[in-house]
Amino acid sequence: MNIIAIKEKFLTKKILCSFFGHKFIITRNVTGHFKEFECTNCHLELTNDEKGKKTFLTPELREVNETLIHFYQKRHPIV
Repeated sequence: MNIIAIKEKFLTKKILCSFFGHKFIITRNVTGHFKEFECTNCHLELTNDEKGKKTFLTPELREVNETLIHFYQKRHPIV
């Protein structure tokens, strides 16, 4: 595929999400309250913030989620 075809394919997925909304699935449960989400169409990644709202998953927030997983697993060991 050439670059133009790839851009057109990506833009059509973006347009679908802008008209009909994103279709999020949970990709990972960080804790009982924090989750990571991904759109099935455009692959936009989101996570919960401290207030419970969805925000973009940045590398910094990904690192915070990894740390939360580590602490949560130490606190709640699997028996």
